[in-house]
Amino acid sequence: QAQLVESGGGLVQAGGSLRLSCEVSGRTFKTYAVGWFRQAPGKEREFVSAIRYSVTYYADHAKGRFTISRDNAKNTVNLQMNSLKREDTAVYYCAAATGPGVFRASEYNYWGQGTQVTVSA
Repeated sequence: QAQLVESGGGLVQAGGSLRLSCEVSGRTFKTYAVGWFRQAPGKEREFVSAIRYSVTYYADHAKGRFTISRDNAKNTVNLQMNSLKREDTAVYYCAAATGPGVFRASEYNYWGQGTQVTVSA
């Protein structure tokens, strides 16, 4: 079992930055792939980024603007989001996967409650 807690969301102007953090409980943190997904009102949950060991994955909309990293000593995965756009507005969720997949929400076993990111004009 693992529990995930997100932090760092908030309101930011377009062009600004936010850093999301996901703290994962459990002794097997190093073995999890940890991903970030987002869900905007009326839309399906979509993949943003993931990290497995030191390998990183990004959705096209995140490449060049977002950076994912993990701190195994703190059981934390961070998502640095730069050059934010209004279309990045969503609830952002972190999730942990024990299996090999990282791109689909169905491949994740544990989820956090989400943190709201709002990007204003």
